[in-house]
Amino acid sequence: MRSFVYLALLAATSFVASEDDVDYGVDVSFPMHYDKISDNYPFLPHNVDPDNNPTPKRYEGMDVQPLGNRQEFYDEFMDGCRKKYSKFKSACDSTERDRIAMSLRQPASMTNYTDLGFKKIKTPEKVWKLLQSFWETNKDNQMPENWPKGNTYTNHWAAPTYMVSVDNSGLRGGGGVLKQAIWDAARSTIQEWTGEELTQCSLYGIRVYTEGAVLATHVDRLPLVSSAIVNVAQDVDEPWPIEVIGHDGRAHNVTMEPGDMVLYESHSVLHGRPFPLKGRFYANVFIHFEPTGHSLRHNAAQGDDTDVHSKYAKSVANRQGGHEQDHTGLPPYIQEGTREAERWHQRHPDSQRSAKARSFQTGSTAAHTAARNGDIDSLKEIVDIMQDYVNQKDGNGWTPLHEGARAGHKEVIEILVENGANINEKTNSGETPLWWAEQKNGPNHPIIRFMKSLGAIKLGPEL
Repeated sequence: MRSFVYLALLAATSFVASEDDVDYGVDVSFPMHYDKISDNYPFLPHNVDPDNNPTPKRYEGMDVQPLGNRQEFYDEFMDGCRKKYSKFKSACDSTERDRIAMSLRQPASMTNYTDLGFKKIKTPEKVWKLLQSFWETNKDNQMPENWPKGNTYTNHWAAPTYMVSVDNSGLRGGGGVLKQAIWDAARSTIQEWTGEELTQCSLYGIRVYTEGAVLATHVDRLPLVSSAIVNVAQDVDEPWPIEVIGHDGRAHNVTMEPGDMVLYESHSVLHGRPFPLKGRFYANVFIHFEPTGHSLRHNAAQGDDTDVHSKYAKSVANRQGGHEQDHTGLPPYIQEGTREAERWHQRHPDSQRSAKARSFQTGSTAAHTAARNGDIDSLKEIVDIMQDYVNQKDGNGWTPLHEGARAGHKEVIEILVENGANINEKTNSGETPLWWAEQKNGPNHPIIRFMKSLGAIKLGPEL
């Protein structure tokens, strides 16, 4: 394992250009680290709070732009968001400040598990067959993807994205069984690459990008750590590479064909697609795991004959996450003494992750927990990036909306519905959120009237 530390070679203006080759690092293709407080250094010292940064400084002061006038491109990108969300245009700038702050703070706080941080391979056959079959069966049933107001991770106001969701049980072959099968088939490949035992935590897609699409460079929110992108299908006029800033501090442009898989340490490797898609569409699925803190290499070195993959198959079947059901103390991928560790301890004063442990056992997510507790700030942060969590069900078929409705949290309902939650989704036993809201809060509670105004209907258990 390696502690990720930014070196001087990561400075934003560090590149050498020639007619045949361009060698560059962060902030050249798209804003990643620039801000006024850090005075153009690639990361902030831990005693500076990046969450309160002013607007990113972007490319000011750079004498050479080897990839074209990216300042102008970025300004147009942001203006597009502000025009789309004219009543909420401040949300565009707020999202950008959060993205830059996380790019500054998070990678420097992480433990990494590979030398370079990414690797392109062929998708394992079992994963590819599942995805290819699902895509061919359902590719004509694309649904618009819902993005929060002011979200700047894609330019969805100019190039809408669509979903053919493997999580959608309304599509032929879709739903929890397919989702689990993809996780199971991908786990061993990513474990072999990282040398760590892994717990599944998110699976999102198939997302369909359209002509002109841009994906802002970012790192993924924790606990998305050990991840993979699979290109399922594309119709393009020229390659649309994913740009990753490897652990070597250099930008790498990775092209993909259908059936290719890019493994990447999504918690610390900055990644994005900063140049517009030229073509009709580009369809990807995203598979994410969290390290448990137990090394496969350690087991092998100790002569441990334990079949880790079989063990994980059993733990998943029992709705557990391997060793993660213990969940005490700082997660193993966060370095103690860093800004991210400080944030974690502030949010977990008792050093317990028991709520998260229960989520692995029940199949619930961080969105379920935030909705249940009325934790508005956390819920907004979660759905900002992990859109699949909005309608994700736990083992009993409960969505975050069920949790928020039962707890009587009006603002939770509002946020979830704005982000695409189905207000009339049913649990495994048939109850809608309104039924649970009335059961727990009474028929005259204000949340009942509010939910009805949004089209909620009351359906009780199916006997």
